[in-house]
Amino acid sequence: MNAETQPNVDLQEIAKFDGLAERWWDPDGDFRPLHDINPARLEYINTRAPLMGRAVLDIGCGGGILAESMAAKGARVSAIDMAEAPLAVARLHREKGGVEVDYRKHTAEQEAASGRCYDVVTCLEMLEHVPDPASVVQACRDLVRPGGHLFFSTINRNPKSFLMAIVGAEYVLRLLPRGTHEYAKLIKPSELAHWMRSSGLEMAEATGMHYNPLTRICTLGGNLDVNYLVHARRPADDA
Repeated sequence: MNAETQPNVDLQEIAKFDGLAERWWDPDGDFRPLHDINPARLEYINTRAPLMGRAVLDIGCGGGILAESMAAKGARVSAIDMAEAPLAVARLHREKGGVEVDYRKHTAEQEAASGRCYDVVTCLEMLEHVPDPASVVQACRDLVRPGGHLFFSTINRNPKSFLMAIVGAEYVLRLLPRGTHEYAKLIKPSELAHWMRSSGLEMAEATGMHYNPLTRICTLGGNLDVNYLVHARRPADDA
């Protein structure tokens, strides 16, 4: 497939997030869970790949919550998404927040074709929203330098995740807008591990991500039954 003529995007998914754009930076609004889990995600990344001075790419950046927080840690951050409205919100918030992030409307494959290379690549809560997640994983490998770090997060596909991440989060507790996730697009850890091995990446660690909507606290560790984070490396000798 030619990524330039047939980008790896789901137009319905793009429209969904375009329609929610103005709510990205409301910590008590539709994206409240993203605000609540972001400190744990940021600490996980910064502990394993200290961000100060590093060139970082955030894929599927949305309104820029993670991208801005990594820039605040001293990283040189580029961030890409295919939804124009969230990117516009991200650029506006960047000016208000005083941090520097280079936002671009690109797919991961288009960014990889540009020849750019980064020390750290993050792709969080994004793989389950594209038609071909394996293609994104391959692009992530191409975008990180040999010896560099990659971070993925997504949602497992099993009855427990269906009950908690879709029925519970979207329909019962209304933590996310209804229709945010489609069960068939959720990704088992074994599937993600296979795509990483096929692209030449090495698994460093996988950990569960657990969010309590009552306390609004996110903890990491334990099982991968629902939300999970993965740390991967491109081998240093992989030229």
